[in-house]
Amino acid sequence: MNTLFPIFLKIENLRTLVVGGGYVGLEKVTALLSNGPNAPITLVAPEIREEIRTLAEQHPNLQLVYDRYSTRYLENNDLVIGATNDKAVNAQIQTDCKSHRILVNVADTPDLCDFYLSSVVRKGDLKIAISTNGKSPTFAKRFREVLEEILPDSLQATLDNLQTIRNRLKGDFQEKLERLNEITKVMKS
Repeated sequence: MNTLFPIFLKIENLRTLVVGGGYVGLEKVTALLSNGPNAPITLVAPEIREEIRTLAEQHPNLQLVYDRYSTRYLENNDLVIGATNDKAVNAQIQTDCKSHRILVNVADTPDLCDFYLSSVVRKGDLKIAISTNGKSPTFAKRFREVLEEILPDSLQATLDNLQTIRNRLKGDFQEKLERLNEITKVMKS
């Protein structure tokens, strides 16, 4: 049973540390920036891929530090992503984060994760996160592709219209909720 609690974080209000400058680090930084282009991110690694350096040029809040991981880099961070190719370093990152009460994700090691980065479907302001409880990121990616294909691009106009209606509704919370439920029940047909 999947007991994960789904949550959408305001990543631009949190400080994130990514440890690892290889392909997995690139994947994690790209995911963070695609959801929060102004998110404050520090990436620490002795070697950093060219693609990450290019991202840093485009995103001034992405700070690159050419160094090996050390606990001093945990200071003032809210989230940490361990993305090195060294299992011992990744395990140390997880241990250090636990002792500092910082949420951590260790790439490709579900047992060391407090959270997973989900596969995400985006259609304007609609965002759907997909989780397989860490069992198959590949399945989540394929399912995302299916949803992206079947969900119409016109969803943003629908969301904008619903927001306008919501803003114009009068009454208490319960009355507004009932009216919005009535308006949107056509989606079930």
